[in-house]
Amino acid sequence: MKTFNITDPVLKSFASFLMLEKALSENSIDAYLHDVLLFHRWNSQIGEDKSLNKIKEDDLHAFVQWMSDIELTARSQARIISGIKSFFAFCFADGVTSSNPSELIEMPRLGKHLPVFLSIDEIDAMLKCIDMSKPDGHRSKAIIEVLYGCGLRVSELVNLSFADYFPDDDFVRAIGKGNKDRLVPIGKEASVSLQQYIKFSRVHFPVVRGHEHIIFLNQKGRKLSRVSVFTLVKRLAEEAGIKKNISPHTFRHSFATHLVENGADLRIVQELLGHSSITTTEIYTHLSREYLRDTMMKFHPMYR
Repeated sequence: MKTFNITDPVLKSFASFLMLEKALSENSIDAYLHDVLLFHRWNSQIGEDKSLNKIKEDDLHAFVQWMSDIELTARSQARIISGIKSFFAFCFADGVTSSNPSELIEMPRLGKHLPVFLSIDEIDAMLKCIDMSKPDGHRSKAIIEVLYGCGLRVSELVNLSFADYFPDDDFVRAIGKGNKDRLVPIGKEASVSLQQYIKFSRVHFPVVRGHEHIIFLNQKGRKLSRVSVFTLVKRLAEEAGIKKNISPHTFRHSFATHLVENGADLRIVQELLGHSSITTTEIYTHLSREYLRDTMMKFHPMYR
């Protein structure tokens, strides 16, 4: 980071999460950290200086009121509140805190940001860039196929164990946020790629004790890191000539978007993604409308 010297392990983990799972730029990550540190300084200045687990919803309401009192613009308040909510959601999901005090904190509505997604042709182009003659070829192909075919978060992918894969039933079990698990169907292509990796590639890795149950391993026989998956996705996108700013999470957006575009029930998509609220899933209906409009403008004779 350019602005802050991050020494706190929780902030370090949060910064890594923003880079790997949210694909944010360095400047955006700095902004998030600034928001968290602003709250920390305010908390210290009022004489509280509470630990993360002791922060309550009332504390955050008081912080929001303070921002209003010093006449920050609605847009600035919304950005800061968004950063604070992301931080506490991360802390709760990662087990740092036992609850999320920011869950009910409201913020000004300034419009929805539609997530980036890939077309099927773009995903195919990335798959074609994988060199299957290399030792990690089968692993790379399985990673992309499973990310897109199951809509997994990168953390769910790297933690996938043999106990979570049911090839005879064509399902994988994903352990998501808050240790909530869900069963997700795995398609034929993704399952074949995964089995080929297990049978022809993984067997040659020198598995380190304690990592025997993990499916995706690095060359040293340890659990694959989220950074490695992020690097793989970035490299394949560049080789495929894709100019979009993507991350492993983009395949999750693509998974959901393509389901909605093809008429899947939103409640089913919610279940597959592991969203606790249908509101989170509804963003993909907006993406679908954009797709329908763009398709009409491209192919309808009156719009040419």
